[in-house]
Amino acid sequence: MPSVLLLEAICIFLFAGAPPSVPLQEVHVSKETIEKISAASKMMWCSAAVDVLFLIDGSHSIGKGSFERAKHFAITVCDALDINPKRVRVGAFQFSSAPRLEFPLDSLSTQQEVKAKLKRMVFKGGRTETGLVLKYLLHTGFPGGRNASVPQVLIIITDGRSQGHVALPAKQLQEKGVTVFAVGVRFPRWEELHMLASEPREQHVLTAEQVEDATNGLFSTLSSSAICTIASPDCKVQPHPCEHKTLETVRELAGNALCWRGSRGTDGVLAALCPFSSWKRVFLTHPSTCYRTTCPGPCDSQPCQNGGTCVPEGLDRYRCLCTPAFRGEANCAPALSLECRIDVLFLLDSSAGTTQEGFLRAKAFVKRFVQASLNEDSRARVGVAWYSRELVVVVPVGEYQDVPDLVRSLDAIPFSGGATLTGSALRQAAERGFGSAIRTGQDRPRRVVVLLTESRSQDEVAGPARHARVRELLLLGIGSKALREELEEITGNPKHVMVYTNPQDLFNQAPVLQRKLCSRPRPGCQAQSLDLVFLLDASASVGPENFAQMQSFVRSCTLQFDVNPDVTQIGLVVYGSRVQTAFGLDTHVTQAAVLRAMSQAPYLGGAGSAGTALLHIHDKVMTIPRGARPGVPKAVVVLTGGRGAEDAAAPAQKLRNNGVSVLVVGVGPVLRDALRRLAGPRDALIHVAAYTDLRYHQDVLIEWLCRETKRLVNLCKPSPCMNEGTCVLRNGNYHCECRGGWEGPHCETRTLRGDTPKARGSRRQPAAGEQQDPSQQLQRRPEHPGR
Repeated sequence: MPSVLLLEAICIFLFAGAPPSVPLQEVHVSKETIEKISAASKMMWCSAAVDVLFLIDGSHSIGKGSFERAKHFAITVCDALDINPKRVRVGAFQFSSAPRLEFPLDSLSTQQEVKAKLKRMVFKGGRTETGLVLKYLLHTGFPGGRNASVPQVLIIITDGRSQGHVALPAKQLQEKGVTVFAVGVRFPRWEELHMLASEPREQHVLTAEQVEDATNGLFSTLSSSAICTIASPDCKVQPHPCEHKTLETVRELAGNALCWRGSRGTDGVLAALCPFSSWKRVFLTHPSTCYRTTCPGPCDSQPCQNGGTCVPEGLDRYRCLCTPAFRGEANCAPALSLECRIDVLFLLDSSAGTTQEGFLRAKAFVKRFVQASLNEDSRARVGVAWYSRELVVVVPVGEYQDVPDLVRSLDAIPFSGGATLTGSALRQAAERGFGSAIRTGQDRPRRVVVLLTESRSQDEVAGPARHARVRELLLLGIGSKALREELEEITGNPKHVMVYTNPQDLFNQAPVLQRKLCSRPRPGCQAQSLDLVFLLDASASVGPENFAQMQSFVRSCTLQFDVNPDVTQIGLVVYGSRVQTAFGLDTHVTQAAVLRAMSQAPYLGGAGSAGTALLHIHDKVMTIPRGARPGVPKAVVVLTGGRGAEDAAAPAQKLRNNGVSVLVVGVGPVLRDALRRLAGPRDALIHVAAYTDLRYHQDVLIEWLCRETKRLVNLCKPSPCMNEGTCVLRNGNYHCECRGGWEGPHCETRTLRGDTPKARGSRRQPAAGEQQDPSQQLQRRPEHPGR
């Protein structure tokens, strides 16, 4: 019977090495802990009587590069050893086909001599006979050592690819009291390292590729076993999850091929399909536990206050990066300053709902704030009033002699109890709270009312708050977390509200208040690219007068952007009895033209559907054929009175899935639940009490839009390919794969011939200044993308 010959096709894929960025041992801890491990390795010092012998692999399997890294690890270990004849003695072997003694333990008596000798070691080459050198030590002992009278530590630095048996001689050495560390180099075989190492294995197996980490691990184990004390008492050894990696050759089934039965002559026949395999090198991961020493860092005590960031500088020094309110102060301690020209009226709730304890807390807050922020050179002036049923102005703005006089007036304010009529107090504060500080024209400074309350108002607040804002007062609210919604209604802006969760947290709001008092609205993102569509509710539920307020608001927002085809494009859609595109993204190329077109947008009346309008934008406005630009952030701003939004959540999500951000501005007593579903994340919803208050929310809207201009975008969302072409991302660009019958860069041209063309497409090259993330196939928004 002729033998069956299977001709096996073997494909071999070999990697010359691993990428340098791939760690062969990775400790899964925070960056801060890694820094502490590194710092602790520099602090370690062993001054006990101990014999340390290095066995350094000099075989061809590790090569000269890994041999040099092994020497570097040994030298680093010696930096932490008190080398002298009565303390630590060090010797070294190089092993390959045969062991070679580089220097015995009693030949060198100083750290400098040992390090110099290690540095001069010459790579030998040959086979990896680890077992041979271990048997040599079993018979001769540590050359120049003190035998068993002192602890003996053997550090084997190898790739774990011995050509002989190592388990038995390693075990016999350990039974004689030798502590064995196995330190891997190159791509070690971890199984053999575990056979070489003492128990517990995870504390005695290391890798020389991460020198500081391995040094820390080695001395952490020596410290735990009481061989030597290597760090201060405050330092501690802790276990951390880690993993070891190695590069192994694996065999995989690649497919099947025809093979011959019999000889390949005239009588040979083709038999059935035979399997063939491929070989490739892959990383294999071995979970483990790593024991490392960490010592208290200079930032552990959190010395930087008030939101400052502690930056360690060495082992015992640090510096604080402070927020602007605490600039230049030691440890960011409170040092507030009101350098802006401003008139501030503190309005304290003295009602029964706040309680006497809460009232005293509010007084203490104001007292600390004025003492910290006011001085002889301050341009700010302060007043104080309290209320329950009526408003009592204790100190009209600016009418005090000095800060101590103001503090005395604060201390004298009594707790009154009674009803909480915050709305009435706001109206009265706007009319008479600023006393002689009221001026007109350019001479008048910015005027601010700071409300401090822990109780819900028992009267209506929206009207009085609007009255105060019409008088150009900035309203800031400070209260407990439960009052956030009412404070947002009073101030007209979530950014003007400060809430606290506990009494101490109230005093942490002082620097926040200081920043809000002296901050001015930031200008828009003039140089940032954006495709922006405003969607206005023009239904009967809004009415023509309120629709005009919406038009005025979006015109004001448009002034914050550089409208041109290379920077910001703006479109406008209105909906009511129908959905109508007032103008598309590429209709008007100047800011003046956009402003004129916004004024001419029609009021439609009728019943509106926000969902239908959003689908219209998805299908007919925010598309590449209608002017949207690939690689540019895209946003839709919905302004609505809330009715007709019940069906809009799914269309809004469809836009988001297509790379378009959606922000909802709800006005009046809107259906909050429906709008929240429409808005998605909480920061994508702005609630405005009345259409006349829209202008007070412009800075919040512009800030949100400016954040959107900096987000990562996907070149294929929305797809630039027409006629059902498929957009494919590749190396930071895109190209369109066209369906049969279409061709062109965006599948826009019907083919003239009858045959079906192959997939055609174009690759979009990024404009100047664009940044790419090839691994994610995403592109950051360019400063000036081309059309």
